[in-house]
Amino acid sequence: MTDEDIRWHQRFRQFSNAFSLLEQAITIQHPSVVERAGIIQFFEMAFELSWKLLKDYQQSEGFEVNSPRSAIKQAFQNELLESGHLWIQALEDRNLTTHTYNEATAVLVEQKIREDYYPLLVSLRDKFKAMIEP
Repeated sequence: MTDEDIRWHQRFRQFSNAFSLLEQAITIQHPSVVERAGIIQFFEMAFELSWKLLKDYQQSEGFEVNSPRSAIKQAFQNELLESGHLWIQALEDRNLTTHTYNEATAVLVEQKIREDYYPLLVSLRDKFKAMIEP
């Protein structure tokens, strides 16, 4: 079986691509409104692919996960993630920013992305990268 045959490997590549865009965007120190919206959008994409990566990996290991919340909770139980409560908070903020735009909320979420959520995604990327490239 090749990497192309393993769904979570494919998902990891997709996640890595989206994560790379977020990584580039957060280097902007004082973003404009449009740049802030881009940072949030790149976070939303990376986060969406992160939970799907967790889902695909855990399903390949025989676990039943079907939603973002169940993928995060099971990954925390399986010790794939640390800070489970922070992952759930990231999920809630991702849901909040997906459905509405409010500048005050955007500023707050941008700060959380920089300080809290980006490090979570870095850790996830590093963990799965080590699984693929031992």
